[in-house]
Amino acid sequence: MPEEEEFYGKHGEPRKHDPTFRGPIQNRGCTDIVCCILFILAILAYIAVGILAWSQGDPRKVIYPTDSRGQFCGQVGTPLENKRLLFYFNIMKCASPMVLLEFQCPTTQMCVEKCPEKSMTLLNAYSNKNDFEYYKNFCKEGVTNTMGIPTILKLGLCPTMLISSRPFTRRCLPSLGIKGGVITVGNNSKFDDGSGKMRDAKDLLDGVKNATVVIEARQTVMKIFEDYTQSWYWILIGLVIAMLTSLLFIILLRFLAKIMVWVMIVMVIAVIMYGIVHCYMEYAALKGEAGANVTLKELGFQTDFSVYLQIRQTWLAFMIILGILELIIILLLIFLRKRLLISIALIKEASRAISYVMCSLFYPLFTFVLLAMVIAYWAVTAIFLSTSNEPIYKVFNETACEYSRQTCDPANYTTSPMKAQCPDSECLFAFYGGETAYHKYLIVLQFFNVFLFFWCANFVIALGQMTLAGAFASYYWAFVKPDDMPAFPLFSALGRSLRYHTGTLAFGSLILSIVQIIRVLLEYIDHKLKGAENNCAKFLLCCLKCCFWCLEKFIKFINRNAYIMVAIYGKNFCTSARDAFFLLMRNMIRVAVLDKVTDFLLFLGKLLIVGLVGIFSFFFFSGRVKAFENTAPNLHYYWVPILTVVVGSYLIAHGFFSVYAMCVDTLFLCFLEDLERNDGTPERPYLMPDSLRKILNKKNKTKPAQ
Repeated sequence: MPEEEEFYGKHGEPRKHDPTFRGPIQNRGCTDIVCCILFILAILAYIAVGILAWSQGDPRKVIYPTDSRGQFCGQVGTPLENKRLLFYFNIMKCASPMVLLEFQCPTTQMCVEKCPEKSMTLLNAYSNKNDFEYYKNFCKEGVTNTMGIPTILKLGLCPTMLISSRPFTRRCLPSLGIKGGVITVGNNSKFDDGSGKMRDAKDLLDGVKNATVVIEARQTVMKIFEDYTQSWYWILIGLVIAMLTSLLFIILLRFLAKIMVWVMIVMVIAVIMYGIVHCYMEYAALKGEAGANVTLKELGFQTDFSVYLQIRQTWLAFMIILGILELIIILLLIFLRKRLLISIALIKEASRAISYVMCSLFYPLFTFVLLAMVIAYWAVTAIFLSTSNEPIYKVFNETACEYSRQTCDPANYTTSPMKAQCPDSECLFAFYGGETAYHKYLIVLQFFNVFLFFWCANFVIALGQMTLAGAFASYYWAFVKPDDMPAFPLFSALGRSLRYHTGTLAFGSLILSIVQIIRVLLEYIDHKLKGAENNCAKFLLCCLKCCFWCLEKFIKFINRNAYIMVAIYGKNFCTSARDAFFLLMRNMIRVAVLDKVTDFLLFLGKLLIVGLVGIFSFFFFSGRVKAFENTAPNLHYYWVPILTVVVGSYLIAHGFFSVYAMCVDTLFLCFLEDLERNDGTPERPYLMPDSLRKILNKKNKTKPAQ
């Protein structure tokens, strides 16, 4: 028909029957060789960058705090080995704790063994021999009892005051607290600033901004850590239960696909409905309770998250979210009910395929190990690159000075013209940098490190997709299963992918990595424009971020189907991507409905496993069930192990079901090709299972009796 010819002209020609075709082609050649060579050169360059970074970098700059001379506090094998903490002469010159963690304050810093445990001034300590001996622990070398206070202060050997402090991230920060609604330091609301003037402890907040929040956060972190030490073995048991549940679910799908899918749908609806009822019961129980009607906006951020569970609005929000999710699932099931039977048949066939290639269930572990290696190499290289700068010293002063913030040399600064013109200035360590060619192009090396991380990570994921596709395609096209399948289909597919299609994998992952690195750059630009008021620029940036997000999703979809075609036919990336795209376009309705319905059902499977394990862990750790009251550990926050188990269960279920999803996608493409290649005649029989043929009203005709 003319319309059909025009349709196929737009979307390529359908596959012709080939009596010799028996699944993944064995006699194939290398594809995308240029990209393979480019990828190998990039890997060699990546190794070279790593070696360069390891030779120039010094991770001690991250591990150890640095004093005003650029020396590392607590470094083993140095005179400062026992002096692990960094002390600031005048903490009020620092803007906030972030300055302490990332940059240097314009005050002298030195390494000490302990933080000051009591507050005192140099003037008071000088008059008491024992106090002055204690005070000298926080002074530079060379201070003697015969020196006068003016001489000590002129040479900058001692701070004018000590403030009771405690170590935090190996820095000495004032021991701020709250007593009777008043900010205190060392249990006192006032302190002597060294000039004889008494000041309020709240003035220290200018130097240690949000210190009380930091302390509360530290206490919360310690409580969470204690909860993990008390419940780690129960968390492991929960994750093992999630793994066994996922494995049992997949095994049951092999034999009871139709029943399991309907049970899964009903149970997901029931689990979410229980969540709605539970949230309503908690919401109703808090009616009339003191403080329960406080809004989330009024409450603000609290480090004790259990506080949020004591207000009604939290449970109302949970109930609304679950209600919307329940409504969406029910509406989708109503509108897609006619396609569920085909999806169930496809899932059943995927279960049968996995039963013939059982080792495919554990292939995600191999992918995880490779990804862990890629992430580790990237992280180590990034740390060494960021610490491969040289110490830069600058002039810091309290009065006006023309040399302020200029670079200086601490070795001869006392005799330099800078010191002569600015007597009260000091040459202090500022940051790590450099002026050599290596340091100038350091940002380029960091960018190259991030880009190669994306490329290698996407390559590992692509290798897994092509390997699984090759294994499951050999199952579908086998006329007699498993006799016509390779002895080890997964290893055969892995060998073909690495031997012939490394370039194709590199090509597809390169395209995806370019889009991802552009998205990273857009996020960086967005971060830089946070304070800008240009609405036009913000709108344009938002549009670009949205477009590139959609482009990334589209490329992932194309790559995934292209890898399946490469695994079957052994052609290059562009040809395979075109063939896959045209095949999907010729079956647009089936792709839009059938494949997505199957993905939706698999998502419900993951949701069911996470929901069941999550509900079990909630009742166990919260102590709501009397049978577990004496068994469950005593915790500060019972939601800590619950969230850990829920997130871990999702990752485990996702690992198992990702194999399932790849199997379904592979069988789906093979199923579409089967419809185009064959017509059910004895010469061209369908290879799809009987269940699919019955649903589609297709059948294989038998030869007439002679």
